[in-house]
Amino acid sequence: MVSLSTLWFILIGILFTGFLFLEGFDFGVGALVPFVAKNDAERQIAIGTIGPVWDGNEVWLLTAGGAMFAAFPYWYATMFSGFYLALFLVLVALIVRGVTFEFRNKDAYRIWRENWDTALSISSILPAILFPVAFANLIGGTPLAIQNGRLEYIGGFFDLLTPFTLSAGIAGCAFLLYHGAVYLALKSSGKVEARSIALGQKLGIATLGTALLLALMAWITLGINGVLSPLLFVLAMLLAVCSYLVFTKGKYKLALALNFLVIVFGMASLFTGLFPNVMISSLDPSLSLSIADAASSSYTLKTMTIITATLLPVVLLYQLWTFKVFKSRVTINDVKY
Repeated sequence: MVSLSTLWFILIGILFTGFLFLEGFDFGVGALVPFVAKNDAERQIAIGTIGPVWDGNEVWLLTAGGAMFAAFPYWYATMFSGFYLALFLVLVALIVRGVTFEFRNKDAYRIWRENWDTALSISSILPAILFPVAFANLIGGTPLAIQNGRLEYIGGFFDLLTPFTLSAGIAGCAFLLYHGAVYLALKSSGKVEARSIALGQKLGIATLGTALLLALMAWITLGINGVLSPLLFVLAMLLAVCSYLVFTKGKYKLALALNFLVIVFGMASLFTGLFPNVMISSLDPSLSLSIADAASSSYTLKTMTIITATLLPVVLLYQLWTFKVFKSRVTINDVKY
């Protein structure tokens, strides 16, 4: 029988999977706006594809972070203190993105809007790189040691940047840009759609190439520990190939669905490789932070499970309803000046 701590380890993985899929295409679209849209009307079409849903998609990150804090406070404290600067940069980027959606149309001046669009692109690329780097550090190992009688992160910001984690950041960013291009091909229209299709084909090749680089760096850095985690990663890569092939055939909805499976199997590979730990020590494997050591009390986990079982279906239904309401393509007729 699965313990409550293990169940919540799995649930947090699911929450981050939902975040990377939903907010992932938001990051991709935001980053690609200057490249697929050449005038203000086209940029409004591109931004309009994610305008009604981006804030709902971001809730998955807040929920995942809140679940970590409540279910695994020691993991939350160790990770957020060790990754402080990186997570601060992510927070700044997310704030800038939110402000961009609200402020770009407050003035009609071309420079005003172009500057906000540039801010949107930069603030979308940054988390698309940093989140994969952070996840790679969990399984690649970070300098954890006993200080003041407890396990703590003893490194600095640049200790998080290794050939393996940087390759994860590059591969993750390439995939999320491709993910955004697929979403734009499905939801936009006119020249924005055409440019998204052309750019998506190039980004698909970049995704496959950087994924091979990540696989090589993972093999050099991590070796082959067990069978399941590497197998899941290989399946994720094969699904990425399938996504690219169907995308080139014009089957954008299927490509988006396959991207979802790429993220599912990729995150499953990560969390399977981590188990039974939540953070691995690069200094001494025996000092790795385990699920059992990082978990809250049984009473807390039980209460969280009951609340989640009650409210999660409501959240999922609301999210599905939102996408159903805004399922149509965004056209020039939807642009508001």
